[in-house]
Amino acid sequence: MSAQRSERPWGWFETVFEAPGHKVKRIGVLPGQRISLQRHRRRAEHWVVVVGTALVTVGDRVVTLRTGAHVDIGVGEVHRLANESVGPVEILEVQFGGYLGEDDIERLEDDYGRVASRPS
Repeated sequence: MSAQRSERPWGWFETVFEAPGHKVKRIGVLPGQRISLQRHRRRAEHWVVVVGTALVTVGDRVVTLRTGAHVDIGVGEVHRLANESVGPVEILEVQFGGYLGEDDIERLEDDYGRVASRPS
């Protein structure tokens, strides 16, 4: 499978493999950038750092993960991936769930103005 890169303000991602119930992505975060603080209602994720040192938020924990380290993110758990270093950070993300669409992202905070306002 030839992965197509999707550019984002914080870096990029590529879908490496997808089948019913799971998807594998490769995600790169540029130095000094971070993804939105987010959660998913319909999927869990497992992240493995493959390049660099990542700052990872899961719930109320913030941990530094180096190459080879990993973390599990449960359905509905608030999480974020950040690169506070001067070098690249890449992870492999394995998603599990009945629905794996990109629209299953609830952004709680975002450095790039992508938090949707909620109706009152």
